[in-house]
Amino acid sequence: MKVLLINGSPRLDGNTTLALKEMIEVFKSEGIDTETIQIGQKDIRGCIACTKCFTEGKCVFNDLVNEVAPIFKDCDGLVVASPVYYAQANATLVAFLQRLFYSSRFDKSMKVGASVAVARRGGCSSTFDELNKYFTISGMPVVSSQYWNSVHGRAQGEAVEDGEGLQTMRVLARNMSFLIKSIALGKEKFGLPEKEPRVYTNFVK
Repeated sequence: MKVLLINGSPRLDGNTTLALKEMIEVFKSEGIDTETIQIGQKDIRGCIACTKCFTEGKCVFNDLVNEVAPIFKDCDGLVVASPVYYAQANATLVAFLQRLFYSSRFDKSMKVGASVAVARRGGCSSTFDELNKYFTISGMPVVSSQYWNSVHGRAQGEAVEDGEGLQTMRVLARNMSFLIKSIALGKEKFGLPEKEPRVYTNFVK
């Protein structure tokens, strides 16, 4: 079993990294492998709605998005973490996620998703909601913790003082581990839920 962690911070060892490290230690103790990819400093452009991925099976821009897609396909869980900018996730992370989720055509059902927001003070809840939408449109169960998945800190390393936030990360990782294992057992015994043919409805004036 494996969890992929996407770090949207441009700071290599910032507070977002501290939050994810707290989770990684729990995953290790639960026997779950992890891989972390930091994208905050990468040059990742947004989607241009060319729909080439429909026929090519991958994004027309051959960058980190296409490199991560097969890793995402093979993992059991995905953690997406971002610093908060103007009550939103890092723009580079958003561009990456939009292209990753849209261009990767594999079934994401029952992969477990978790989002993490890190801020000096405000904007965590809106960022948390923003990131969770990638999971809920993809049939991915969203794991919860003891509080909304947020950690606070401004200066590098300051998040270590947020005892409640770091505990929330540990609880989140334990709950995620349990859910991943439970889904694996459920797949083995019952299989995946039956799928209906997709219905698309457009609303126009």
